[in-house]
Parts: sequence; C-alpha cells; structure tokens
Amino acid sequence: MSPGSAGLIARLAGPLLSMLARSWRLELLGAHHAWKELADAGKPYVLVAWHDALLPLLWQHRKRGMTIVVSEAREGRYLAAYARSLGYRESRGSSTRGGVRALLGAVKALRAGGSVAFTPDGPRGPRRIFKGGGPLAAQRGLAPVVPVHAGATRAWRLKSWDRLLIPKPFARVRIAYGMPFGVEEGVAGLEAAERRTVAELDGAVRQAEGSRMEANDPRQ
Repeated sequence: MSPGSAGLIARLAGPLLSMLARSWRLELLGAHHAWKELADAGKPYVLVAWHDALLPLLWQHRKRGMTIVVSEAREGRYLAAYARSLGYRESRGSSTRGGVRALLGAVKALRAGGSVAFTPDGPRGPRRIFKGGGPLAAQRGLAPVVPVHAGATRAWRLKSWDRLLIPKPFARVRIAYGMPFGVEEGVAGLEAAERRTVAELDGAVRQAEGSRMEANDPRQ
C-alpha cells in the first residue's frame, strides 16, 4: 500500500474515529497534573504507552505538535496517516525496521523542544512486553519519561496481536499517568529507567483498567 492510499484511508476513517472519540467521557488519573504541567509549559517529554491503548491516547494528546514513532509496515502507515490528521508529526521506524533512524528523529525533536511518543511493545509484539526505545530517546534528548495507559468502561478489542482498544460510543475512558522521571547517564541509568518505565506502566494499567473496566469484553 502506498503512502497516498494510507492517507485516503485516514481521510475516510478519521472523521468516524473522531466522531466516536468526541462521545467519550475522559477521566484523568494518576500523575496527570505533573504531565499537564510539563505540557502546558511547553517542555519536552517522552510519552511511553503500550500499543493497545493508542487510539484514546492519540485523541487525548492531539494538536500538541507531538512526534509519534511509527512502524514502516503497512499498519504503521495507517496509524501515521490518522495521527497526522490529529496534528502529530512522525518519526518512522521501529524495533525491527529503521529503528536507528527513528531514534535519531525522536532525539532531534526533543532537542528542538518538542515531545515524542513511543510504544515499546510495537510494532508486532509480544503484547505489553517492553522492547526499549522511549527511555533511550529521553536519555539522549535530555527529557523526562511520562508513562501512560488508557482503559474504558465499554470497548471493542481487535483480534490483532495487541488487541487494540476501541472504546464504544459514550464510554468512560480512564487515562492514567505515571510520575514523570528523568533518565540518568550511562548504561546503569538507562537500565534503571527501563525498569521504572515498566513498573510505572504496570501501575497505570491497574489504574486505567481497574476491576470494573471493560467487564463486558469476554476476551479481557
């Protein structure tokens, strides 16, 4: 599929997704005040989220000029086309294709004062298994890491490797933020940041999904 056809799909599906998203009732949890303080001050940060939570998170962080790291595979082009319609920039690459180029693009964006989003289990999984990227970009771009996750009271789950979350119309969508943190220099600093990222994501998952979230989804 060509980039042009990806754009066409985004133009057709994008308005429907945006209409759906406008019906959601967003609830911010966790350290959302710390994230908002960074965002409102225009300070760079690295948003890190599991791939399955992308749709509500793209909606929540739209129109902030953020750079999103997307795969060069076909699915990544779909995502990039829709993300561009919401005001995102893109840095192409992943853990399997073009990773170095994507990392350099992310670091460049951070040093220019922008923020960047990573999905550390993409582009093909395994689901919610951390494969790196975000903390390394944060270390080299001198920016804090902001872990985040989203859950919904009522949602569909695609039969994809990530079981992509699509909140249903008028669903309550919980978006939980971990505490922003910096990455120390060196290998030890990076490894500590990666462990903390996973721990913060685990906490955000518990907050966003909870015991009563998506209770009607038999695949949960």
